[in-house]
Amino acid sequence: MNKKDIIKQIKIKKSFLCIGLDTDLERIPKHLLQYEDPIFEFNKQIIDSTKDFCVAFKINTAFYESYGSSGWNSMEKTLDYIPENILSIADAKRGDIGNTSKKYAEAFFKNLNFDAITLSAYMGIETLTHYNSYENKWCIILALTSNVGSSDFQTVVDHEGVPLYERVIKSSLKLKRNDNIMFVIGATNEENYDNIRKIAPDNFLLVPGVGAQGGNLETVSNKLINKDCGILINSSRSIIYSGTDKHFAKCARESAKALQNDMQRILKNNSII
Repeated sequence: MNKKDIIKQIKIKKSFLCIGLDTDLERIPKHLLQYEDPIFEFNKQIIDSTKDFCVAFKINTAFYESYGSSGWNSMEKTLDYIPENILSIADAKRGDIGNTSKKYAEAFFKNLNFDAITLSAYMGIETLTHYNSYENKWCIILALTSNVGSSDFQTVVDHEGVPLYERVIKSSLKLKRNDNIMFVIGATNEENYDNIRKIAPDNFLLVPGVGAQGGNLETVSNKLINKDCGILINSSRSIIYSGTDKHFAKCARESAKALQNDMQRILKNNSII
């Protein structure tokens, strides 16, 4: 999926919503435990009920890897069930070098066929090159995250007064396929938004932290939106766990629709639709 495809879906659905499938057996409705694969059944119903309102689904691989081979199987089935016109993101946060990086890229882009993967560049830009070699695949690079501990490293300045997150963004944009690079920018870092858009004006940004972590959709959108929209707002728990009984999928649909309504207004106000 290329950039034009994403922009097209944003305009069709009047939404820039990404739904995180952080599926936990301890949190899904109990009646689903009777199914052979409760995780997939939960995801299947969430996808069916929300696919009209989102342009991306983000699978947090930790929630699947923790169950071993059965969890991995659930993840594969979930990935295969996501419609082709919706961006599929592996939230795997890989970040290694050499042949290890090459094999991770093969696993997620060739074998599993995800559209995108989240990556850490802490070991250097060489951690990104194998992923970046795949056409129409997206590197989503951790830059400035929404967790409290992000200030431990990401905003620390070097001898030239440049914060680490800025170094990561600037260096990443030197890669060959820089049009297919996104950056993770947390919804709780408003004071840095102007600088981020100054150094990466045209790239898409994946923005977690709206909702459960306290980020404000209106503020985030108005600060980071560009001519193509240029942002994907991720919401996980506040959508997929908005219902706890047999009506959980309907509740998820209502939550996704509410966000999509707000996003439609924002897109219209910014003359994108």
